[in-house]
Amino acid sequence: MAGRADETVAVVQARMTSTRLPGKVMMPVLGKPLLGYELERIARAKSISRIVVATTTNETDDLVERYVSSLGFGVYRGSENDVLGRYREAAAAFDAAVVVRLTADCPLIDPAVIDLVVDVFSNDAAMPDYASNILGRRTYPRGLDTEVFTAEALKRSEQEASLPSEREHVTPYIYNHPDIFKLKGIYNDTDLSRYRWTVDTKEDFTLIKLILEALYPANPFFDLKNIVRLMDSNSKLFEVNFHVRQKC
Repeated sequence: MAGRADETVAVVQARMTSTRLPGKVMMPVLGKPLLGYELERIARAKSISRIVVATTTNETDDLVERYVSSLGFGVYRGSENDVLGRYREAAAAFDAAVVVRLTADCPLIDPAVIDLVVDVFSNDAAMPDYASNILGRRTYPRGLDTEVFTAEALKRSEQEASLPSEREHVTPYIYNHPDIFKLKGIYNDTDLSRYRWTVDTKEDFTLIKLILEALYPANPFFDLKNIVRLMDSNSKLFEVNFHVRQKC
């Protein structure tokens, strides 16, 4: 397993035409798009050797490509509907041996959590094909989702997956086939699943905006514990998006 982390590429799914909140990845907070915050945080993960944004060939995503390129990160453009195909092509285009799957609706992603999942994946004696902090049960806040898998597993899933849900969500074929792939779950000591820090609706964006405005100016390196402390000290923050149900 030595050396696997050195070849780890983070591939971030991003597009402007999201169903519930179109254009969310470029919505600004303190003058910076949400995607900028996420890429900034991913770049602090020590386990990541390269960051690539996988977007679509739609004209609406020209803006995504220009912005990501201006920051110096890689961009791959492919099918909007076949997300699994686009994702596999992006990983192959940037010679990924190990892939970290992240989505652009997680602007508060914690680099320490990314490193933890990659470390467990890379050093597990069982040599898993896939590891994540959302396998089976959730103990981390929604919005810190991190999946790590081999390029070989991604390639096989792209070749064999046929269900629409498998083509749209990238990893279901892998984690729904423990008979084919070795799976590893990573769980937090404290159950923090009650926190919702992903951006899927206007209410989600409002909460993320409030968190960033409260923490980022004084400490751009704020982490999971800082956000928990902020929310636990202000119960009204929970009310902003407590009613939102995750779209499957």
